[in-house]
Amino acid sequence: MSLRGKTIFITGATRGIGREIALRCARDGANIVVTGKTSEPHPRLAGTIHSVAREVEAAGGAALPVQLDVRDADAVSDAVTQAAAAFGGLDCLVNNASAIALTGTLDTPVKRLDLMLAVNLRGTFICSQACIPHLRKAANPHILTLSPPLDMRPRWFKDHVAYTMAKYGMSMCTLGMAEELRAYGIAVNSLWPRTTIATAAIEVNFPEAILKTSRKPAIMADAAYAILNRDSRSATGNFYIDEAVLREEGVTGFDHYAVTPGAKLYPDLFLD
Repeated sequence: MSLRGKTIFITGATRGIGREIALRCARDGANIVVTGKTSEPHPRLAGTIHSVAREVEAAGGAALPVQLDVRDADAVSDAVTQAAAAFGGLDCLVNNASAIALTGTLDTPVKRLDLMLAVNLRGTFICSQACIPHLRKAANPHILTLSPPLDMRPRWFKDHVAYTMAKYGMSMCTLGMAEELRAYGIAVNSLWPRTTIATAAIEVNFPEAILKTSRKPAIMADAAYAILNRDSRSATGNFYIDEAVLREEGVTGFDHYAVTPGAKLYPDLFLD
């Protein structure tokens, strides 16, 4: 199992789960297209496309940092063209970029609704659309989107209907594109964590106690790595859960992924 020489295009790769996936794939000697909006250091958030590119190279991969706002369709097209030209094609797309607001209808400004729909749903669609012509030429092509299993029970909508619609929009891309692209051998899957993951999104939107009972982003990176190595013609149309993927790979111990080993873990949204 190896991604050596493969080219992985990752959105939102400057920090958190996107960065961890980039570094995990880089350890194989993969080519990583590090995209994100942050090109200069942010006063509150760690990581830029350039700092992660340096980490990718230090881990053994090749890196192409590209400043990218996934809401800009022309910029997405240009970034994908640049990446394919730099590395001779594309093998995998990881739709990681996402916006979150866990607010009810009256407390969700229209600007925030537009942001979540534009980044999550629309961004996933246009990044996938731009990459498909290149992925059709790859030997084992994958689109992996970080979004939850589709569950239409009202409990997952009532407290944050806008966010749920935006995330489920990403999952609906998986549902439809997996079948649409099956004939081309392009795997299209989603991946979601069993527990909350210690990222800036959790730090900002949840109490500190939940951050401490989360897992580290490395578990999602290890699960993504396993999926991207699977046969694209058979492993498609799945809504994977990180822990289940790793159990299938023979992993039995998960304590090292915990922020606080031994603590009772907090389950993520959209999962019972």
